[in-house]
Amino acid sequence: MKLQFWAIGKNNEPYVKSGVEEFTGRIGKYFKVEWNIIPVPKNAGMLSEMDLKKKEGEIILDWLTKDDHLVALDERGKQLTSVKLADFIQARANASTKRLVFVIGGAFGLDEMILKKANFIWSLSELTFPHQLVRLILAEQVYRACTIIKNEKYHHS
Repeated sequence: MKLQFWAIGKNNEPYVKSGVEEFTGRIGKYFKVEWNIIPVPKNAGMLSEMDLKKKEGEIILDWLTKDDHLVALDERGKQLTSVKLADFIQARANASTKRLVFVIGGAFGLDEMILKKANFIWSLSELTFPHQLVRLILAEQVYRACTIIKNEKYHHS
């Protein structure tokens, strides 16, 4: 199974970049993993919130394949413990999922078309985080889940 992390926005700021790279590298010991930073659509500042989300959603749909298992990160989604996330990832691997895609929306979140298309909607927290930090949290939590799956000590070290 290949893990894909997609985020709409700018490249990682230096304060986030090293952490994302560190945890992404660690995940690579367990699964093939790749980040895709999807640029904000051109003329984004001229678009309404709704139109911007729609345009971003269309880009995401263009990137998806029919076999992808899509996990949308959204504040209205279901919260998981780290152990439940590990169970979820293991279940996807057991089901021979080819690509498990985690997608982080733009400044206004994900369009309804993406939330409807998603196989699972996941909320990291009821708190609001900067999008750059969500990338770091996502990478760290997926790494943590991998260590839980393999019964390694990171989770409680």
